[in-house]
Amino acid sequence: MGAYYDEVEIEDMVWDDEKRVYHYPCPCGDRFEISREQLRAYEDIATCPSCSLVIRVVYDPVSWGTVYCCEVDVRSCRSPVY
Repeated sequence: MGAYYDEVEIEDMVWDDEKRVYHYPCPCGDRFEISREQLRAYEDIATCPSCSLVIRVVYDPVSWGTVYCCEVDVRSCRSPVY
């Protein structure tokens, strides 16, 4: 996929603990969303559920996996869960 609305650093996105997704404001008024499971699977496209826009999430899959690891089993993490 080559037509992204924007590229956004994972650090600029906000974690929604209730929906269990990272989100970022979309110009349509809704939010782009991507889950930790998608990021762990090396998916980097966040979609907006209300329109056709998508963004590319910029993150380092290798270091991200150790920092933002295991939302289920924190004991297996080598670093704190943010």
